[in-house]
Amino acid sequence: MARDLTVTLEDRPGALADMGDALGRAGVNIDGVAGATGSGSSQIHILVEDADRARSALSEAGIEAGPDVEVVKIGFEDRPGELGEIGRRIADTGTNIEVVYISCDGQLVLATSNNAAVQGTG
Repeated sequence: MARDLTVTLEDRPGALADMGDALGRAGVNIDGVAGATGSGSSQIHILVEDADRARSALSEAGIEAGPDVEVVKIGFEDRPGELGEIGRRIADTGTNIEVVYISCDGQLVLATSNNAAVQGTG
């Protein structure tokens, strides 16, 4: 099952490359990625199949890897309003979306307060 792993990088040139190199050497594929910088660091979310292996590889490279969570992947159409419709169906279940981004295979990746309720809402 795919997991979202939170990684903290220094906000400097080459930090993302260092992360990618460490994961590549360990044979960990990144199936999706999102990130933003602020206050001197970057918080990156990566979608991986083996979070423990990814965390180990990052740790060996001196890169901080935080928690990982199970995610839901939902197919969607590339059209205006689609995100609103999906978001509304999820909200109607009483579920909060905590992380959202697009995977490399073009699906919506969601970490939520109740992944079981989200299954089948896409």
